[in-house]
Amino acid sequence: MANKESYLGEFEHIILLTIMRLKDQAYGVTVRQQIKVLIDRDVSIGALYATIDRLEKKSYIKARSGSPTPERGGRAKRYFTLTSTGIEALQQTKTNLDKLWSGLSLNNAV
Repeated sequence: MANKESYLGEFEHIILLTIMRLKDQAYGVTVRQQIKVLIDRDVSIGALYATIDRLEKKSYIKARSGSPTPERGGRAKRYFTLTSTGIEALQQTKTNLDKLWSGLSLNNAV
């Protein structure tokens, strides 16, 4: 049984799916850009990194450092990948949402 800390909030779900989609190119800027392109949602860098920190604490993602680049003042990018625990959390969330949506239609919701 999942506990409260293991549930995915909507924004956590969005971040995990975006990291999965970007594969080895998932870092802060690309994650923000993809979210804007795919669902037209503007994300502040602060909200993004707060959520990334939370996902790392839950062990749903892990970070690795890239090479330092001159464009970034010699700083390295942090790339993110899903862990097996993160993939399991996504699968459980998808399963739960599929169960909730099963047999429902927005056409007769009112």
